[in-house]
Amino acid sequence: MAYRIVWSPAAIEDIESIAEYIERDSKFYAKAVVFKIFQSTEKLKKYPKIGRVVPELGREDIRELIVYSYRLVYQVKKRQI
Repeated sequence: MAYRIVWSPAAIEDIESIAEYIERDSKFYAKAVVFKIFQSTEKLKKYPKIGRVVPELGREDIRELIVYSYRLVYQVKKRQI
């Protein structure tokens, strides 16, 4: 059974801020980065532990993916990320 991804309001705001910052130089790259962020998290639905454990926390349920120079921190709960 696949996990469900739920984005926090703060995460969505961060992604919007990233897009706005990159868009100052290139709308194309802003869209590409945002697309890659969302695309990368799709793998988590099937493989929630694909990311590494966040080193400074050391908790199995809190993991991270690196997309370009951005760190995507997520928590694995029952059937939800």
